[in-house]
This record gives sequence, C-alpha cells and structure tokens, in this order.
Amino acid sequence: MAGRVGVTIADVARLAGVSSATVSRALNGHPSVTAETEQKVRQAAGQLDYVPSNVARSLSLGRTHTVALLMPDLSNPMFQQVLRGVNRAAAAEGYRVLVTDSIEDPDREAELAIEARRRCDALILCSPRMSAPELHRVLTATQPVVLVNREAEAGGTPSVIVDYATGVRLLAERLIDLGHRRLLYLAGPAASLTNAARVHSLRAVERENPGVAVEVVACGGSIEDGSAALGPVLASGATAVIAYNDVIAFGLLGKLNEAGVRIPEDLSLAGFDDISFARYSTPPLTTMAVPQTELGRLAFDQLTRVLEGATDLPVLRFTPRLVERGSIGLAPRESVEPRLLEESPAPFAWHRDEDVAATLELAGSVLARYERRPVMPDLYSPRPYLHPLYTLAGVPLTAASPPLHRHQHGLSFAVPLVNGTSYWGGRTHVRDVGPVLLPNHGSQLGHDAAVAGTELTERLRWHAEDGAVQLEEERILTAQLLTDNAGWRLRWRSDLTATPGRVVIESPHASGRADAGYGGIFWRFADAEGVEAFTAGGADPHGARTPWLVLRCHGERPWSVVLTQVGSELVPWHVRLGEYVAAGPAIAWDGPIALEAGQKLAVGLDAVILDRVVTPDDVEDLRAS
Repeated sequence: MAGRVGVTIADVARLAGVSSATVSRALNGHPSVTAETEQKVRQAAGQLDYVPSNVARSLSLGRTHTVALLMPDLSNPMFQQVLRGVNRAAAAEGYRVLVTDSIEDPDREAELAIEARRRCDALILCSPRMSAPELHRVLTATQPVVLVNREAEAGGTPSVIVDYATGVRLLAERLIDLGHRRLLYLAGPAASLTNAARVHSLRAVERENPGVAVEVVACGGSIEDGSAALGPVLASGATAVIAYNDVIAFGLLGKLNEAGVRIPEDLSLAGFDDISFARYSTPPLTTMAVPQTELGRLAFDQLTRVLEGATDLPVLRFTPRLVERGSIGLAPRESVEPRLLEESPAPFAWHRDEDVAATLELAGSVLARYERRPVMPDLYSPRPYLHPLYTLAGVPLTAASPPLHRHQHGLSFAVPLVNGTSYWGGRTHVRDVGPVLLPNHGSQLGHDAAVAGTELTERLRWHAEDGAVQLEEERILTAQLLTDNAGWRLRWRSDLTATPGRVVIESPHASGRADAGYGGIFWRFADAEGVEAFTAGGADPHGARTPWLVLRCHGERPWSVVLTQVGSELVPWHVRLGEYVAAGPAIAWDGPIALEAGQKLAVGLDAVILDRVVTPDDVEDLRAS
C-alpha cells in the first residue's frame, strides 16, 4: 500500500516525540534504540501511513538491498527457473533483484554487468559468454560477484557449477547401451563454455567406443534453431540426437513430427535441463535434469555470505541426472538374413537392463525389449509392455504411443475397465454419452522380476486410480527359436488374482458400444501397408471365436505372425486392419467377467513370428513346431 502523500520522517518524529535521526535508526533496527522507543516510532509511522524512501535509506545505510542478475537468455525456461530461485531466496532476506538479459551477445555482457553492479550491492553472473580476459576485468570491477556455470581462472570468486561434461557423457553412454552407433550433437551458442565442455566430453566418448561416431552440428540455443536443424539431422544418418538444451529439442521434435519421423522408432532424441515442459511433449522428452531453482538459491546464498565477509567459499558442483522418458529407444535394427543364424549356434536369452527393462537378445541383436518401468502420462494407464519387437530379419512389428491412439503401447495386457478403473488408457465409453476422458486411470506396477535364459518372470499389482490394489498378476514371457531358425516364438502367460475383494472386468461393449468387446493381451502392430488377417475356416477375423489367427504382410520385407489363444475357453478375436493394425483375444467380449476375492483368471497368447508370408496350410505345422 502506498504511503500518505506528503508525510515525511519529520512528521513521524513530531508524533513520536523523538528526533528524525532516532526515527531513522528505529526503522532500520539500529541496536542503540531501545525496544520501547522503537515501538513508539513504528506506531507513529503506522498511524501516518509513512513509507521510508528507499533512496534515502540506501544513502543512510550505504546499501541498496538490491542484487543484480545478468543472464544470457531470459526466454529460455532454464534461466527463468534460476531467476526464480534467486528471487525466492532474495525475498526471504529482504532483497530485491535487478535482472539484465544480454540476449546471447558476449560483447555486451561486460558493459551490462558493470552498469548493473553500480546500481546494486552485488552481482550474480549466470553462464556468462564473455572471454576469460574480459571476465577477469569484470570481476575486478564488480566485486562482490558469484558465478553460475562458470569458474574464474584466477580463482577466488564463488561459483555454482553444473558438470555438463559428465552429464552429456552419461547420456551418450545410455544411447550407446541402446545400440546407437551414430550420434549427432546439436551444439549450443559458440561462446558457451558449457557447450565446449560437452563437445570435449563427446569426443572422449567417441575415442573410448570403437565403432561409435559423434557428429557435432552448430545450432544455437532457441526453439527456432532446433526447428531449423531438421535438414542436417536427417542428412546425417544418425540414429540418436543430443540437443544442447530442451528448447532446441522441442523445436526439432516439432519438425520431425511434421516430417513423419517416428520418435523413437526412427530416431531417438534427448535434451538437457529437464525444463517443466519436457514431460508434456509427444513423446515425453528424455533429458538430463539440472537443479535449476536450486542453482539460483545457492548463488544468492553464496552472495549473502560474501556480503557478510566470508572468504574462500568452495565451488559448488552438481552432476545432471538422467530422466529417461519416451523420446529415446533402441537403435533401429538393420536387416539381416535369417539364414546367417544357421551357420553357428547363437546366444539367445533375456537380459536385465538395470531395473527398468529387459531385452531379448539373439547373437547380440535385440529381438524385443520389455519396458518394466515405462514413462507414461497417467491418462495412458501406465503398464509394462514389449516394444520394439522384431522378426529375425529385423522387421519391426510393434508401435508405441503412435499418433493414432497414443495410449496404445506395443504388446501389453490392457483392459478397459476393472471395477470402473481403466487399464486401457485414453477415454472411457460412457453409456448414452460416448467416449469421455475420466480421471479413472490405473497402473500396473511390477516387482520381483527375474530372467533365466529364455524365460522372464514378473509379479505385478494392478492399482486403481486411488492407489488401491485390485488384482495381482504372475506373468511369464518365454522365447524360443524355431528348429530351422526360420522364425521365433513368444509365449505370454498371465494369472490374475482378485485381491483383496471382488472385481468385475468389462469392455466398452458392456456400456453400449457395439462391436467393441476388446481387452486382454493386446498387440498394436507397427504401421504397414497391405496387412491381411485370416482364421481357421475363413471366418471374418474380427469377432471370430477360433483357436488361431494369422496376420501377414506382403512386400519387400514380408512377415507373418501366427497367434494362438491359450485358456480354458475360446474368446473372440479383436482385430483392426483399417486405420491401424492391432489384434488380440478379447476376454470380456460377451459380457463382464466377475472374479470373487482370491479367484484366478488364466490368460495366455502364443505368437510365432516369421519373415515370410504363410498360408492356411502352414498354420498347424507352425503351431506344433
């Protein structure tokens, strides 16, 4: 609230019965003023709505209680969060912050820094781009100063540092673990020392990993720079891109989506900083998290300690943390001839990938990846899934979060409703209303996973949207090479147990959506032209209650998948071949399935995966092989 116009310190002094100097000392908390006098002065000031002049107060104290913060680019959300950290810490100590933006121009930084310091008590330089000699000149002229993401060569200046070199190494090594051998780095501003540190670290990764190539492409720091990088990225032949920051990654991601490049199936993309928007992109962006607001808070804390006379403060260092989301995945497999596998026995087994996934590998190539801890929005009903999944010749057969139906992920166990909770994702069909986005999405959380040769086992709990457990599941995935190495077989077995009470499993058919009895082990196939489906007896595949179903694709890279139901009773097949390709046995097609507490439901599916087009005459032999 503004003070009363025309009220001066002399007016307060007359009302309080003290001198103007005593009023000044009392309002500034001087120790020579007694508590009784200070209270009397503050009461008089309040009665008159007196607000002290900041200019006069600064002249009196020799302090402005303002600090300057110079940043290279305030449009970058990373620097906005650093500013937020400084602001919060400053406000708690009664300071204000004067913010200056150099707009990524190193030639203006020295002038701006010196001018800002003249108006304030101290200076925070955030990621300065200026040369080392120029920085030395500025530090000499502007003490006290704290540096963020920069160290003074002569030492003696407090610094808060992010170890970007180690961060980009961790990210590159993760991509190499996923099979990527051609990496591309979209470099940041030329004057950025953190960019130079990242390039140096990537060159070391390249030297230490024979067969790995890292291309560095000049880019910049803005979303427009990332958008403009589409051409060089596509021309590079890289399978994975590391962007200097998340903003660049967003610009590139938008253009990749426009160009029809699938992320991460065709190209993996990762950023840096983990700005708040990173988790909301499509797909969510993998990035290296930096403690942004904490950098600002600690920079101000260091500055106040300097103002209080502290010397020889340590350099504070942070290592970025990998936040793996949906924008990176296995490197695309190159086509290999299946006959090459006949020449020598090949190692064939599941391998644990830390605690987030398992991969099925044959002779060093990945046939399938099982995502145990997937990063999905809640509205997708998070659940483990298989993706990517390949034929022996490397033809991809799964899609994850495709543009049409983002909630569908590879091969997974997805059920539309269990006691009203969606384990399918997306919208729920409401009778007489239609599809509605409801806050009813559950999740499947795995634990006690183990791999032993060609078998993967896992126990899961199905949690409702409120966290309550509705089902417990024992899942077994078994792989087998066919005897002639012409293909491979995947067996999925799941035993569901209702716990702790009764559950009812339903499909949209139960709420009035005709011909929509889907739900169960569900396979979302990769997009492909000319996919056909047939069943025993030539019945219409969708809704057919037959033991097996075949999907096949003609073309330069033909494939077939023979699906066989496993269970005490046959259920109809849910098949889609129009806008997209998907299939699976629909366990609640005819109506709800009720399980009493402790009651089990066994569900299973066998898949024979081949690099050729099969005919109806082939099916029985393949199922028995």
